[in-house]
Amino acid sequence: MAGATVWLTGLPSAGKTTIAHALAERLRAEGREAEVLDGDEIRTFLSAGLGFTRADRDTNVQRIGFVAELLASHGVLALVPVIAPYADSREAVRERHRAEGTPYLEVHVATPVEVCAERDVKGLYAKQAAGELTGLTGVDDPYEAPAAPDLRIESHTQPVADSAAALYALLTERGLV
Repeated sequence: MAGATVWLTGLPSAGKTTIAHALAERLRAEGREAEVLDGDEIRTFLSAGLGFTRADRDTNVQRIGFVAELLASHGVLALVPVIAPYADSREAVRERHRAEGTPYLEVHVATPVEVCAERDVKGLYAKQAAGELTGLTGVDDPYEAPAAPDLRIESHTQPVADSAAALYALLTERGLV
């Protein structure tokens, strides 16, 4: 079966990684190869030393995009829950996939910043509010939401299982599962 990259973009604490893991569990239970390329893990191992400047964020996104395309070209469903705040960086990843003939889907996990701040999974919003952190995407650093994603998930209005099911339905519709 064909692989694909499923890029889940959204603000910190939007639910990207939670949805990706829920979908990966379902896919693996059905015998599909699925890998989650978690943004935090990638920063630790593949992009160690990069900061959060626009150039460093772009480099990080391109590295992740390369690995995702490589996995997808070998039949893996690469689930990529990464903020990727800039539209041009995401478009460059999409173009690389297009050039290689590898399916690429963009999913916007569209959770309002107020909800993300309440969730504050990593304590980033609290640190930013206390003046201990600057450059928080969606607060004091830009986030360019996708204009026309393949799917928009409002994770704050439905359970994780429903969000993962909507994404599974998109994969089914595209002939990827």
